[in-house]
Amino acid sequence: MAYTLSVPFFPLFLHQDLGLTSGLEAWAGVSISISFLISGLCAPFWGSLADKYGSKPMLVRSGVGLAAAHLANYFVYDLFSFILVRIFQGVMAGFSPASLTLVGTNTPEKHVGYALGVISTSTAAGGIIGPLAGGILSQWVGLRGCFIASGVITLISAVIVLGVKEVRERRTEARPSIFKDLKRAAATPRLLRIYALILAVSTSVLVLEPLLTIYVVQLGADESNAMLSAGIVFSAVGVATVLTGSRWGRIGGKIGFGKTLLIGLIGGGLGNLLQAIIPHLVGFGVLRFGYGLFFAAVYPALNALIVQYADRDFRGRAVSLSQSANQFGIVVGPLLGGFLGGWIGIPTVFILTGIALLGAAWCVKASDFDKHRARVKETTDLTLFR
Repeated sequence: MAYTLSVPFFPLFLHQDLGLTSGLEAWAGVSISISFLISGLCAPFWGSLADKYGSKPMLVRSGVGLAAAHLANYFVYDLFSFILVRIFQGVMAGFSPASLTLVGTNTPEKHVGYALGVISTSTAAGGIIGPLAGGILSQWVGLRGCFIASGVITLISAVIVLGVKEVRERRTEARPSIFKDLKRAAATPRLLRIYALILAVSTSVLVLEPLLTIYVVQLGADESNAMLSAGIVFSAVGVATVLTGSRWGRIGGKIGFGKTLLIGLIGGGLGNLLQAIIPHLVGFGVLRFGYGLFFAAVYPALNALIVQYADRDFRGRAVSLSQSANQFGIVVGPLLGGFLGGWIGIPTVFILTGIALLGAAWCVKASDFDKHRARVKETTDLTLFR
């Protein structure tokens, strides 16, 4: 919630508070991507410290550091300082991975699936509440007030973690290198295709992140109310995902996750194409919700297919590789979207994204992922929680 309370509205902050007019889309993309890039580079270092000292200290470290970064944005009045704060935020990141590790390793085995499901639900809820709360709060205290709220919420999260008891088991075996994991994944061609799809899907989602708020203004929203309108638009996809995500998982278990992935990608692709040609804000919001209803099928299906094609002793690392592909898309997406939006226009970016998703759907159809469905049955329940 702390993240989505303020980050989606960076374009308006750059324009209204920092006075940026030229290259607004590009700088919005840079400001979002730079933090994820630095976070990815620092992840191995923080991961090694977590192995040595535990996940709890890493959670507290990240919570306090991210709170400081959010609060520092309140005092930013030029673009250079803002980018520096975003770099610092990337260095301090790692709250979500550390929380997953802490819960996964300290929950009784029979309750792990349920616990991970709670985390997924809370993450989705934060993604819905954050933009709405940020849009409403900005009407009262402005964008800088939203930064303070994000900082306070993150600091409270760090304080809550202090009350958690962590039981650690010292790691005795060496961690396999990512190159060995990639080599093993390469032995299963369909697994590599799934990673490529995750990269494409992640990029297509995040390519619009720095553009949506700007596009809401272009569709006629008054700048004084743009954050509230943008917050509703951002939340629409999250609401649709919560409503239909688990249902798509059950449908995939019956008809095959390859088929649900195909349906989700086709629906997402057509949804993006339609969003490019609807000139009204209300219609755009409705289309975002409809897009979310279909796109909610995509990530559960991709995760299920990873479990289907990865050997049992390799599944944990196979999922880690998928997270790396997703992270790379999170870095590339906003950067690519920012530059494309300023160069060819935001509606054209929607069209390109729609074509890319339809192309991914064609790849899924050609790959026939449901050919070996028998292996999915035993792992369906665990996959849905992921």
